[in-house]
Amino acid sequence: MVVRVQETDFDPGAEIAAATAGREDVGAVASFVGLVRGEGGGRRIRAMTLEHYPGMTEQELERIEAEARGRWPLQAVTIVHRYGRMVPGDRIVLVVTASAHRQAAFDACAFLMDWLKTKAPFWKLEETDDGAAEWVAAKAADDAAADRWAVTR
Repeated sequence: MVVRVQETDFDPGAEIAAATAGREDVGAVASFVGLVRGEGGGRRIRAMTLEHYPGMTEQELERIEAEARGRWPLQAVTIVHRYGRMVPGDRIVLVVTASAHRQAAFDACAFLMDWLKTKAPFWKLEETDDGAAEWVAAKAADDAAADRWAVTR
C-alpha cells in the first residue's frame, strides 16, 4: 500500500506497474488520474495552488486507505496527491486499486476519489486569466457523491 503527498509529478503507468508487480492474485486494476482544468466557473484558469498540512495530510490519507482495505478485498492501493502550484494539464492526483475482481477495484477507487474530493485536507487556490485568485469552495454535488459511501449503523 502506497500513500504519498509530493510536489513533483508522477508517472501513472509506472505507479500501476509497481502496484501489480509480481502479483498473481490481481484480476482487476482501477485507476483515476485527476488533472488541472483550464476552465472553472466560466473563467479561464491560469494555475492552481494546492496547500496542505504536512504530517496531518499523510495521516488522513493513510486512514482512508485503511478504511478502503477494510471495505473491499484489495491486493494493492496507491494514492499519490500533489501539492504546490500547477497549470492546466498537470496531474494532481492518482488513485490505483487492485483486487481479484473488478467491482471491488471500481468501488474502492470511486470511494477513495469521492473522499479525496470532499474530505482530504487540501486547499485549492485558483488563479484566473483576469488576475483574480480565489479559494475553491466545496460543491454540493461532490458532497452528494461522497454521501453514498456513508456507513449507517
